[in-house]
Amino acid sequence: MTGKPRRRPEELRSHRWFGVRDLRSFGHRSRIKQMGYGPEDYAGKPVIGIVNTWSDINQCHAHFRERVVDVKRGILQAGGFPLELPAMSLSEPMVKPSTMLYRNFLAMETEELLRSHPIDGAVLMGGCDKTTPALLMGAISMDIPTIFVPAGPMLRGNWRGRILGSGSDVWRYWDELRAGTITPADWEEMENGIARSYGHCMTMGTASTMTAIAETLGFCLPGASSIPAADSNHPRMCAAAGRRIVEMVWEDLKPSDILRPEAVDNAIRCHMAMGGSTNATIHLIAIARRAGIPLTLRRFDEIAREVPVIANVRPSGQYLMEDFYYAGGIRALLKQLEPLLARDCLTVNGRTLGENIRDAEVWLPDVIHGLDRPIAREATAVLYGSLAPDGCVIKPSAADPRLLRHRGPALAFESYDEMAAWIDREDLDVTPDTVLVLKNAGPVGAPGMPEWGMLPIPKKLLRQGVRDMLRISDARMSGTAYGACVLHVSPEAAVGGPLALVRTGDLIEVDVPARRIDLLVPQDELARRRAQWQPKPEWPRGYLRLFAAHIRQAHEGCDFDFLEGTQRLPEPEIH
Repeated sequence: MTGKPRRRPEELRSHRWFGVRDLRSFGHRSRIKQMGYGPEDYAGKPVIGIVNTWSDINQCHAHFRERVVDVKRGILQAGGFPLELPAMSLSEPMVKPSTMLYRNFLAMETEELLRSHPIDGAVLMGGCDKTTPALLMGAISMDIPTIFVPAGPMLRGNWRGRILGSGSDVWRYWDELRAGTITPADWEEMENGIARSYGHCMTMGTASTMTAIAETLGFCLPGASSIPAADSNHPRMCAAAGRRIVEMVWEDLKPSDILRPEAVDNAIRCHMAMGGSTNATIHLIAIARRAGIPLTLRRFDEIAREVPVIANVRPSGQYLMEDFYYAGGIRALLKQLEPLLARDCLTVNGRTLGENIRDAEVWLPDVIHGLDRPIAREATAVLYGSLAPDGCVIKPSAADPRLLRHRGPALAFESYDEMAAWIDREDLDVTPDTVLVLKNAGPVGAPGMPEWGMLPIPKKLLRQGVRDMLRISDARMSGTAYGACVLHVSPEAAVGGPLALVRTGDLIEVDVPARRIDLLVPQDELARRRAQWQPKPEWPRGYLRLFAAHIRQAHEGCDFDFLEGTQRLPEPEIH
């Protein structure tokens, strides 16, 4: 528990709107009555803002229209007053060029929704990739009592008796279609069975990674992040979260009471043990820095060397998130990590992480392994060198081991469009040793750093049986993807990073065990190329112009420079 005295009704933020006897409060109360509410609904009660990211085009959150009713039910049961606040809905497959372009937009919207309204506590409803970090970033900056309700993974896919995983099996069978080993009819049939329910990706993609991180940080009820979206435990969890947030308001248990460096380290350890998405490096850096914790890429690499992958879940492993839940879920995984964790970190239920996992057990040991029998040595490696002075990342557990030490000639593409136009041509000069390089796909270059980093294997090589090759870009990669893909090269090409100077034929050397990535080109030649380099023209107006002017690089978390730090905005004036 926080040890703080229980708050009185007149200490609530909402009291400034509803409890004062003046002209403005008259207006607030009369307008609440206009919607059919009376003093019995809100007077002296915590007002809970439910930030709901449901929309008609967000498949991961399709059930939130119903689940918000469960959250409200819990709030009412505990004596609170629920108010639903719709927020921007970031549908990962649908939003172009990338939901990452709008993560900070949603973070700002979350902070301002909570700040500008008479809200005492917040329930954040999210799960699809960028939604979780965005909601947490905004709530951390606002710093009122907050609980996170994860969307939950969808049911596992099925095709002709085979279990399918979202993303991972899409990439795998797409390569087989291009290689001619399955038919277009097979591919179309698979489309009907791979996404069988609402909920986010059921592989260990970015969505599952970030909701597990949210829980390990302390923002979810114990075990909440593992519950499949279609399971009846999910609506019960939603109601329990609604009840708990009311008590959190009275206790004044805020994000600043929960987030500390030890909690962030716990989250990184969880990420490594799960074989989580490389995107977690960007999102967790941004989340931590909103709390004043100066997290860097080097900390990820330090922990990666200590914590092996023990979740046997695709793309690093064999099973899916539904199996992970049956095996005991995130609590069981954290129990395996218990000797490595800071167990005294506070969580939203008022108990410590150690207390929350005390009785956890692994029910399916082939799904959740022990530390003494990992499925892979490292989930993430951070490389530095002349090609990436500020760092880049690779997921060794999802790559062909032979490519973790590799030297080869570059085949460089200036844009994704150029790559797409050439990659399947029969006259493409490429071998299995070639290093595919994609430029101008980073935060400024794309813009928004899309998940273009898993560059397709050239069709002529697929037909030869090649299924992995070294690929390098300043883009991101879906957490559901796999392969020897070096990502997040920083600084990116569009701001003049060394990646911008790579030309076809240049030798590139990658040594993952040594944590090196180097462009083997003489300095005088690089200087000549740099003198010829031209920056990308500015966007003419709007959000894209603001984004490009203020976005940080990948190793800094891709937050806006004006959103970083812990300085709070003042409470709004009420006149």
